Amino acid sequence: MTYLILFLAFFRIGLFGFGGGLAMLPLLYQSIQQFAFMPAEEFSDLLAISQVTPGPIIINAATYVGVHAAGIGGAACATIGVMLPSFIIMMIVSRFLQKFNDNALVKGAFEGIRPVTIGLVVSAAMFVGQGVLAKGEVISMAWIREGLSYGNLIGLGIMALAILLMIIPRMKPLPVMLSMAGLGAILGGTGVLG
Repeated sequence: MTYLILFLAFFRIGLFGFGGGLAMLPLLYQSIQQFAFMPAEEFSDLLAISQVTPGPIIINAATYVGVHAAGIGGAACATIGVMLPSFIIMMIVSRFLQKFNDNALVKGAFEGIRPVTIGLVVSAAMFVGQGVLAKGEVISMAWIREGLSYGNLIGLGIMALAILLMIIPRMKPLPVMLSMAGLGAILGGTGVLG
């Protein structure tokens, strides 16, 4: 039964998750909470591992959740579940998109999907931010007014440094992730991060 639940939950994520891996994270987070595949606190760990391993984020995340929930069989069910809708839809769409490429409704649909994708990515960042920067607390103005703990300030600093490295010298994502992981390991090993 767990295999079927994993397959259907990830099939739903694959079916309704527009915009790629990061945009699918809110659906993934909702499924983790709904079906208790893993504790919500581990969501940021799942994201970190999914980011640094090769391959699409959502497929890596599905595999991670599947293994955590039901071992190798669970990983297979979750991974196939998340990939199957895209495979089916792309087979159908690729046959018909060329015919309707200049259609005003098709162009309008794509114009409507783009801003939603950005909203989903921002939403995913907020989910992850709550687990990493606020230690599970809801990020709000009250949280900021009441003061940040030292560990939260370090997390915010690492985030800001990563953003700067991606923007100013235009470093590639992998060196930024590896260097920030190293910095986190050093600070975490010294007890600074909590």
